[in-house]
Amino acid sequence: MKLFHRIFRKIRQGGEKGFTLIELMVVVAIVGILVTLAEPSYRIATTKAKEAALKRDLYVLRDTIDQYHADQGRYPAALADLVDKGYLRAIPNDPFTNASNTWVEIYVSEGEESGIYDVHSGSDVIGTNGTTYNEW
Repeated sequence: MKLFHRIFRKIRQGGEKGFTLIELMVVVAIVGILVTLAEPSYRIATTKAKEAALKRDLYVLRDTIDQYHADQGRYPAALADLVDKGYLRAIPNDPFTNASNTWVEIYVSEGEESGIYDVHSGSDVIGTNGTTYNEW
């Protein structure tokens, strides 16, 4: 370690301190190239993370609706009923709309039953699988 410090001091003593403009421009160019290469991967990774969160949220909401139906003998009239009855602590935010009030509620239309039996995302953006998120 002492050898490194001695060599470093000798190099610094021989010339002026600081970096040249060319050295700084080369470093900035290299950083720019690396950022340009990494940015598309970052976007894809964030989209896939949001899709995974959407799948999880849809699974939880649908499972909770089924539990509500099994316990109460009917479907909930609104997603807020799941919170009111203690099945959920809060309605999750849709990862793509970033709001909890944009879920598309699908109502039962058969027989005498009424209420929500399914839920979809409120986003009409096309996912990585080629379908819109409101079809998931």
